[in-house]
Amino acid sequence: MDNLNEIFLLDKNSQSKTFPKGTILQHQGDLSALSYFVKRGLLKSYSLDEKGKEHIFMFAPEGWIVADIESQIFEQPAELFIECLEDSEVIVFDGDLTDTSNLSREQLSKQIQLMLRRIGTLQRRLIMMMSAPAAQRYEYFVKIYPNLPNRIPQKLIAAYLGITPEALSSIRSKLAKSK
Repeated sequence: MDNLNEIFLLDKNSQSKTFPKGTILQHQGDLSALSYFVKRGLLKSYSLDEKGKEHIFMFAPEGWIVADIESQIFEQPAELFIECLEDSEVIVFDGDLTDTSNLSREQLSKQIQLMLRRIGTLQRRLIMMMSAPAAQRYEYFVKIYPNLPNRIPQKLIAAYLGITPEALSSIRSKLAKSK
C-alpha cells in the first residue's frame, strides 16, 4: 500500500493513534485482527518462548505495516506481541489484507507486489537464519533496514539476528575496520 487512502478503502473505521514508547499494541494469545501502518515511529513484532526469551520477527519503521497474519486471516490467537520501540503514530485498522473487493486493478496489482516482496524478504531471512554466517545476516539486516542500526539497541538487533550482543559488536567492529 503506497498511500493511506488505500488503507481507508480496506477499513472505513481505521484511525490514526499515537502511542508512547513501550506500549504493547498486541499480546501473544490475543484474539485480534488489527493491523498497524506506521506513520511515525518504530514497532517490533516478537514472540516469547516458554523460558521468556524474546524472538524478534520483524521491525516496522515508517511506511511499514505490521500484523499477525495468521491470527488475522485464520482467526487464531495471536502468536506475536507488537510493541512500540519509539513514540509512534500509527493507523490502526482491522481490514482484512486479503479482501480485495474494494481495490482497483492497479491497487490490487500494487498490493500483490508488496505482499510478494515481503514474502520474499521473509523467505530470504529464514534461509539466512538457517545457513548464513552471522556477518552476512547483519549485512542483510542493514540492507533491509538501512536507517535502523542507529535507532535500535544492539541487544535487539542481536536478538533479531539470533546472536549475542557481543558477537554483533565484533561483527560491527570488523565491518567498520574493513571500510
